[in-house]
Amino acid sequence: MSDERPVNKPLEYEGGDDILEGKFSDLPFESPVRPAQLGLDDVIQFDCHPGISCFNECCRNIDIQLLPYDIIRLKNRLDTTSHDFVARHTIPFQMDFHGMPGLKLLTKPGTKECVFLGEEGCTVYEDRPTACRYYALGSMGMRAKDSATVEDIYFVVRESHCKGHEEPKSLTVREYRREQGVEKYDEMNREWRDIIIKKRSSGPTVGAPSGRSFQLFDMCSYDMDKFREFIQTPGFTEIFDPNAIGMDKLLEDEEARLAFAMRFLKQVLFGETSIPMREGAREKRLEKRRERINERRREDADSERPGSAAYDMPEEGDDGSKGD
Repeated sequence: MSDERPVNKPLEYEGGDDILEGKFSDLPFESPVRPAQLGLDDVIQFDCHPGISCFNECCRNIDIQLLPYDIIRLKNRLDTTSHDFVARHTIPFQMDFHGMPGLKLLTKPGTKECVFLGEEGCTVYEDRPTACRYYALGSMGMRAKDSATVEDIYFVVRESHCKGHEEPKSLTVREYRREQGVEKYDEMNREWRDIIIKKRSSGPTVGAPSGRSFQLFDMCSYDMDKFREFIQTPGFTEIFDPNAIGMDKLLEDEEARLAFAMRFLKQVLFGETSIPMREGAREKRLEKRRERINERRREDADSERPGSAAYDMPEEGDDGSKGD
């Protein structure tokens, strides 16, 4: 078995000084990544077309992480809901040691072949994921230590099966990204990527996020249909004024909704306030939270008091019966 690993997904990395210094010596396998950092105006030699001998070989050995905009494009291509697409065409995985939820594209049973690979090639080519558009380039969001800025760098991915590097076509990284239509995808996924990098940079000192935080992250990242329902709930509109946030546009425009979902995530997870709250909403929310905490404490105290349940009259339906 080859010790090569498929490297056909965007990478995020915190602590980019090691990359800049080319410290790949500790890898337990020969990496197909060529660690030379590339900028937008650096020139690469690569081409892929139906006439090349390795055409579609990269699609037969995939390990593709799906990003939020990938899911929007693919589920709309298939004319299905976010929930149905995720259930039918993805597999979950944990992106970090805390269990942050990620999704990978499903492969055909018993193979590593992409589920969307047909006899003549990709059956969703116009809406293919970010990773497929980049190949055979890798993309990395890198934030140096003590820096608040995430820098985009690029590098060549050279796998033994790929003959595209032997083609005579030369172009800059900027031209390649434009040719592959990846600029729009990067624009739509950038805020999500920055959230991932910020989460990873916090390290274990912050502690594991709550299950509720993971549920929120999952919805905001991978289910724009459910998020559409969420922003119309009383619990949301009591805190955020629908007119102030442009609710009509959010309900109609999925791309605007995704951008808003990222702002909402940053506000909830990191306290980066960019969405105005109703006057007094914060205080009301804190008061409700205190009431819930006090109620739980009272319930805990009662449960420890012998026979206390005998003094509480059950409400209608508490014993399983239904009222008239």
